[in-house]
Amino acid sequence: MNKQDRSVIARRFRGYLPVIIDIETAGFNPAKNAILEIAAVITAMDENGDLVPTDTHACHIRPFEGSILDPAALSFNKIDPFHPFRIDHEEKEALQKIFQPIRTAVRDQGCTRAILVGHNPAFDIGFLNAAVERSGVKKNPFHPFSTFDTATLAGLVYGQTVLAKAALAAGMEWDNVQAHSAVYDAEQTSRLFCAIVNLWRSLSCDQRGLPAGNSGP
Repeated sequence: MNKQDRSVIARRFRGYLPVIIDIETAGFNPAKNAILEIAAVITAMDENGDLVPTDTHACHIRPFEGSILDPAALSFNKIDPFHPFRIDHEEKEALQKIFQPIRTAVRDQGCTRAILVGHNPAFDIGFLNAAVERSGVKKNPFHPFSTFDTATLAGLVYGQTVLAKAALAAGMEWDNVQAHSAVYDAEQTSRLFCAIVNLWRSLSCDQRGLPAGNSGP
């Protein structure tokens, strides 16, 4: 990616690099329930100025000591944290594994920070921030509270807020068997987010991908 491309994506999102995150958990309380899976999809702009998903990074996470595993949550996401063939990592190691390529992408694309993109992202960033604080991970690449919400964006553009229905409304395929795995949901969310951004560009933006009237520095 050349210097001009890096400056465009940095200006397009005010210095932020959109990274799609999906987190599967053992409940709804970030302080008590464990993260079981995390997936991150990094975005970039292609030679046509369209936003596209690039690399996916994912990790299974071992429940932290003293965490509560809600049977209802495990039944919903179909995750067995103690399956003998499950290759997982301690929470701190998993976060470091996910954060490293994101930090590299932020630097390489001329951005200052990553911004979390999620479907109802308050859930994901709440769990992510709690895990960062609990494990003592340094250099969190994400803004601590700003996010992009594909549920809101899809509601505006397609009239649908449920991820599966929004994906179908956007012309994407949806597989209920794969749904609720962190990788599948993150990758589908990334396609939905990029489709909305690119649709907006085709309707009202200049050829560099910037909103009309926003020439940037």
